[in-house]
Amino acid sequence: MSRSVKKLLIIGLVWPEPTSSAAGTRMIQLVDLFLNKNYEITFASAASKSDFSYDFAQTPVTEQQIRLNDESFNSFLKTLNPEIVMFDRFMVEEQYGWRVQQECPDALRILDTEDLHFLRSARQQGDKKQTKIDLFSDTAKREMASILRCDLSLIISEVEMDILKNQFKMDPSLIYYLPFLEEEINQQVIEKWILFEDRADFVFIGNFLHEPNWNTVQVLKTRIWPLLRKRLPNTNLNIFGSYASQKVLQLDNKNEKFLIKGRAANAKETIAKHRILLAPIQFGAGAKGKFIDAMQVGTPSVTTSVGAEAMKGDLDWNGSIENDLELFIEEAVKLYQDKNSWQVAQQNGVQIINQRYSAKHFADPFIQEVERLSSGLTTHRQNNFFGQILNHHTTQSTKYMSLWIEEKNKK
Repeated sequence: MSRSVKKLLIIGLVWPEPTSSAAGTRMIQLVDLFLNKNYEITFASAASKSDFSYDFAQTPVTEQQIRLNDESFNSFLKTLNPEIVMFDRFMVEEQYGWRVQQECPDALRILDTEDLHFLRSARQQGDKKQTKIDLFSDTAKREMASILRCDLSLIISEVEMDILKNQFKMDPSLIYYLPFLEEEINQQVIEKWILFEDRADFVFIGNFLHEPNWNTVQVLKTRIWPLLRKRLPNTNLNIFGSYASQKVLQLDNKNEKFLIKGRAANAKETIAKHRILLAPIQFGAGAKGKFIDAMQVGTPSVTTSVGAEAMKGDLDWNGSIENDLELFIEEAVKLYQDKNSWQVAQQNGVQIINQRYSAKHFADPFIQEVERLSSGLTTHRQNNFFGQILNHHTTQSTKYMSLWIEEKNKK
């Protein structure tokens, strides 16, 4: 007999930091989604907490510090006995998946990919070496194996869904499109937005531990801003982001009006004060939280096709998408100066949020899919025989490597 309250265990690569990264925001959205459906949630991680880790103490979520390569995790699993286990990124599934399979074989295993790491890595290598993008890397093999071993993997971008289905022939029953889950923008929200006349300057924001963000800041510093500030000499470019290292901080130059501001206490409030978000992103994957935040506060953005990838569908962008850097600058100047174009861009953002990211559209169908899989798990796994093969062999190899490390740690 099934219990009325189901237990969900989330194993985090890190403790989520929604003020630091889109990945942290995404994780808290998933937690809130399951809490709203009355799931009993335990969030576990072997990572250390930071000053910016999300405060689960204000929620019904139970926190659990765990250890990597340690049999204490098996005891914890047996005691908790969750119906669902969610892995935060494929590396976590590699580390803990075999123990979950061993102790909780009937638990539904979900992988939250965040974004496809192999895709981001391949694009980064292609950009660095100026070569054709090679998706078929060792990282791809690892990530694909993790997807196959799990019962369902969450994909945040439709482009990534297409790549998995068409280039890697992934069974559609194993992957599920679940974008950011946002509140819809209504008229009351719009009326609180800061007016065009009351905003000033350009802004970029992003976690500097994320390589695409660091690369974007370099592009802004060396290729965009020297030309753009000549066109708009009375404007600043304010760069915000968590975990700014010395190499980031040394780019600060008051004479050039290129200002490194460090961590934003509140990303949306920070973006809301600026007229335009500039993000000439050269490589990356997934959906970009900075654009969601910008749309939520009525700040148009100028970005590249990689930056806007999969985010707008067939709708018009909330600003401009331009890969040619000279045209990028032209679009930035136009949007900054032309109130009418700026307001049209704002409204485009409203449409994108409400039509493509409204939690109302996605929450219930996703929970229904989770519950459908939970009730028919045996058949689902039989249909994924390649996954069974991988689980059989990976369990053996990963298990004995982990046990070897465990024994080594005891000495």
